[in-house]
Amino acid sequence: MHILVVNGPNLNLLGRREPEIYGTQTLADIDNELTKTFPDVRFTFFQSNHEGAIIDTLQSAMDRTYNGVVLNPGAFTHYSYAVRDAVAALPVPVIEVHLSNIHLRAESAAGEEFRRLSVIAPVCKAQVSGFGPAGYVLAVRMLLNATTETQ
Repeated sequence: MHILVVNGPNLNLLGRREPEIYGTQTLADIDNELTKTFPDVRFTFFQSNHEGAIIDTLQSAMDRTYNGVVLNPGAFTHYSYAVRDAVAALPVPVIEVHLSNIHLRAESAAGEEFRRLSVIAPVCKAQVSGFGPAGYVLAVRMLLNATTETQ
């Protein structure tokens, strides 16, 4: 089992950026937790603040080298039809992950109604939102179940 984990803009700042919303764990902490929790899974981790680099990395899953993708698209969630189209083209399941509950963000912060919308969710197998770093673990478990179901 080989899973690609892709993180979008500003997730390189986890642990320092708005810890009251995103927590104090760093992206490296999350990556290490996945590796420790799933020792039999091979992970490839990628983070970029650039839309094109994320699309190029997602497209690398076209050849079925990966069994699934965990994707936290960051702010691209809300408006990147280019990332959406890259996800839609993949032959493997993609689980969208968000540390905060994007569906409740508009209620807690004035002017953030846009955070409720994910243009990417409709082309994903599932979305995990609001479980903090544990959402990544849940997403991997979902991929493991999805892979078992299709075999």
